[in-house]
Amino acid sequence: MFAPAAELVELCLFRPDGTEERHPLTASDGWHVGEVGGVRAGQRYGFRAHGPWDPGRGVWHHSDLLLQDPFARAMTGTYVDHPTLHHDGPRADTAPWVPRSVVVDAPPRPRPGPKVPWEDTVVYETHVRGLTMAHPDVEPSLRGTYLGACSEPVIDHLLRLGVTTVELMPVAQHVTEAFLQRRGLRNYWGYSTLLWFAPHGGYATADDGRQVAEFAEMVDRFHAAGLEVVVDVVFNHTAEGDLEGPILAHKGLDNTGWYRWADGGYVDWTGTGNTVDTSNPRVREAIVSALRWWAQDLGVDGFRFDLAVTLGRDGHGHFDPSHLGWLASDPVLADRKLIAEPWDLGPHGYRLGGFGGEWREWNARFRDDVRDYWRGHGNAWTLVARLGGSADVFGDRSPSASVNFVTAHDGFTMQDLVSYDHKHNEANGEGNRDGHDDNRSWNSGVEGPTDDPAVTEIRRRRANALTATLLLAKGVPMLLGGDELGRTKGGNNNSYPLDQPNWYRWDEHPRSALVEKLSSLRRRWPELRSGDHHLVHDHPVAVVEVGRLLVICNPTGDDHRIPVPPTTRELLFDSSAPERSGEVAGGVAVPSWSVLVLGPAA
Repeated sequence: MFAPAAELVELCLFRPDGTEERHPLTASDGWHVGEVGGVRAGQRYGFRAHGPWDPGRGVWHHSDLLLQDPFARAMTGTYVDHPTLHHDGPRADTAPWVPRSVVVDAPPRPRPGPKVPWEDTVVYETHVRGLTMAHPDVEPSLRGTYLGACSEPVIDHLLRLGVTTVELMPVAQHVTEAFLQRRGLRNYWGYSTLLWFAPHGGYATADDGRQVAEFAEMVDRFHAAGLEVVVDVVFNHTAEGDLEGPILAHKGLDNTGWYRWADGGYVDWTGTGNTVDTSNPRVREAIVSALRWWAQDLGVDGFRFDLAVTLGRDGHGHFDPSHLGWLASDPVLADRKLIAEPWDLGPHGYRLGGFGGEWREWNARFRDDVRDYWRGHGNAWTLVARLGGSADVFGDRSPSASVNFVTAHDGFTMQDLVSYDHKHNEANGEGNRDGHDDNRSWNSGVEGPTDDPAVTEIRRRRANALTATLLLAKGVPMLLGGDELGRTKGGNNNSYPLDQPNWYRWDEHPRSALVEKLSSLRRRWPELRSGDHHLVHDHPVAVVEVGRLLVICNPTGDDHRIPVPPTTRELLFDSSAPERSGEVAGGVAVPSWSVLVLGPAA
């Protein structure tokens, strides 16, 4: 263990009865090294660091602090907020309030993934727990788990939708912050990561170490079905928070090595209280080691990097994509999908289009412009730019540089996007102050639930049109899991601390068939993935020529009739009535709030 300011580090092994056996490690040039025989899988352990306590310099060593191993492959137990864990010094041994690291056997390696080309990729962003907690066809004991996520009913559903790649919200071990515990809430989303190497124990059938094998089994089952697995990783901050946050692992071992520290406090470019110091070679080495573990040993096909700009900042805080070479050029990661969330909260932190190389980026311009268009605030020229792969954002990079999305975990669901003008986050306990205010949503005439059939129909058409725009655009489409099921969170656009409101509702499938048809259309017509886009009509209905196809968008509440070239065409798709088909000659009726696709005559 590297703890340069510690005078002594002890490895603490816990017996089945909870008693502790301490083994002092030998200090040498900042490293603390030792060898202990007889340790087996299932062994609970932790560390204690003895030495100076100097909060002004960011040094917090105390023998009463039981610390997690930052490199542990598994964790058991939970962190319970308690005053003894905080920066003003422990007042008692912290062992009763913190979890334990667990020794595990190496899991059987999952079979290789399908290596889906970027241009054929369709991503489904989902939460392991929320995906199956209310699924009636998943065995009750497996609901909310890795094994539930890869169960036959779920895989069948994903394959019918045309999904190629399952993107899992954070699955590394996370804990619930103290301020949420005090409100009786939990960190449901999982962006409060503590241990980068450990699959989250709460998604396994038990947290005794089996989470590693069960995660690997999930990946293996997805691969057997021809599905890739991408995981959302959080290397920009940890759950230890700000100066008031708990001392659980990194803080108590090498605080100013793991975190950016200045003027007696943390640099906070993440909005969480701390920022991981990725300019430190030791930190970079730990991150790459973690990614290799997930990729090689657990079979993961790619990674989505939360607040990825933080990872590309140098020692002075300046971002440049060349600063990510330590990560992107690693030979083990060279054939994995790498997706950046291209912003953070630091100086000049919005870097959409600025990653280059083999990086793909979440395209927030796509989200905002497409939302605007389908609430009547956009224009056809911007729509064509988004449908055409956002070359104005990504230049001459491949269209697949753009990961297109309309909805994601952060923000409104599709159903809420067409049902609410304003966020309704009261259940989060922050006075509705949290979450974005700029949602570019429209409630279609009534705020929230309604039985007005006219409003309900507008919402249905607009949600269908938004979904169609996503799946008909060049680039990599990302669906938010549960949108095809009409999932609502009651207008909450920041539901990170809520459990049941995030569960998918499997009793209805208002857009599953729609997604299935659009995915099929996308596979059948390669120009949707690679063709040039030309605007041939722009007011009030946009007509876009894409190779042999015409994509027609009506973002108004009125029906229109649009002339088409004199040759007969086939109606391939109508978002307002997906079952509609037939030949079109001379002109075509374009219903309100709809997307049509016309192809050559059959």
